[in-house]
Amino acid sequence: MNLPPSARALGQWLLLGAVVGGVCGVASAVFLALLELATDFRMGHEAWVYALPVAGLVLGAVYGRWGASIRGGNNLVLDTVHEGDAVLPLRMAPMVLVGTVLTHLFGGSAGREGTAVQMGASLADQVAHRFGVTPDTRRQLLAAGIAGGFGSVFGTPLAGTVFGLEVVCVGRLGYEALLPALTAAVVGDLVTRGLGIHHTVYPTPGALALTLPVLGKWLVFAAGVALVAVAFIEGTHGLKKLLERRVPWLPVRMALGGLGVVGLWQLSGTDDYLGLGVPGILRAFHDVSLPWDAFAWKLVFTVVTLGAGFLGGEVTPLFFIGAALGNVLARLLGLPVDLGAAVGMAALFAAASNTPLALSLMAVELVGGAVLPHVAIVATVAYLLTGHRGIYPSQRIARRKLGGPLLERIVSLRELHEAPRKPGAPR
Repeated sequence: MNLPPSARALGQWLLLGAVVGGVCGVASAVFLALLELATDFRMGHEAWVYALPVAGLVLGAVYGRWGASIRGGNNLVLDTVHEGDAVLPLRMAPMVLVGTVLTHLFGGSAGREGTAVQMGASLADQVAHRFGVTPDTRRQLLAAGIAGGFGSVFGTPLAGTVFGLEVVCVGRLGYEALLPALTAAVVGDLVTRGLGIHHTVYPTPGALALTLPVLGKWLVFAAGVALVAVAFIEGTHGLKKLLERRVPWLPVRMALGGLGVVGLWQLSGTDDYLGLGVPGILRAFHDVSLPWDAFAWKLVFTVVTLGAGFLGGEVTPLFFIGAALGNVLARLLGLPVDLGAAVGMAALFAAASNTPLALSLMAVELVGGAVLPHVAIVATVAYLLTGHRGIYPSQRIARRKLGGPLLERIVSLRELHEAPRKPGAPR
């Protein structure tokens, strides 16, 4: 039977998207189960944190020997979407999985989205290679892999879908990948949940009417979020460059980073800032006595961990930083603490990753619809105030955030940020 081209295309995307979502869902389930075991073990054996420098030395040696081709992480994934001809190595998935679990086992402050995105993209590229698809179809499947990994690891398929479309190019949505991305994110989430994974349940803030005074408070709130986002971005990239320049050998860099985290742990006098920090996120929703500097401590812990080269992502630490910052700002501005924590949690990552739409949706999926329109306003304003920078320097951009003509060519944030500028030109 001869099917019309549109029906064949629909069937292809449903099939390929479902396959990608299936493998992403299984990978995320395995990863989350291992991550929970590692976190529980570390919390019951606090002394293991002292071994983080040794773990860094070993992980650095392994990555230096077998992981040179995948050390770009999420930036390698984004570069491959735009211009890569070589298939993402299949070993990226197991290596980032094991490396991230070990980072958390010894107390490193890292997240999980980076691992999920890299596993998803690597597995999606293997699917594209096996099916022998065209280069354009392959790029769309890579976006689906990003969506499937992100959506399944957090239990937020709609946010995962939009994240896969939004993260690739700042200010643009890749609608051509919408169907495979949505299919992969939904199937991935269903598979992960079907394998017995239970995601964190966040408190649901009450509704707050958007009035002019409230809007003014959210604008001040957004400025604070943007400042912290810039501090995180510049701190992580700056420390990474400094260590790479001063300490060329990766194992030693990671060992030094491990020493730094151990020192911070002893200085802070608490293990609240180790690992993912989910209890700290939940605390920020209700505790009006939360230390005002909790967000700063978690920021420094995470900058040192990731800047030194440990594996993991930025989302959950940024959720902690954003929720704690939102708690403090809400108390200062007279906003509900639970709403401030929810908005800060999503908006900080939105600003740092240049994905305000995805994170506005993610906030709704995690804490309910009452967070709108507050989170959309704060995420958008903070995204604009952060400028042309982000935690993923390989993100492409075709037009400056505040408008103007198209750039002569689509460039990475890295190129735009490092290019010589005329006096007064925006960054």
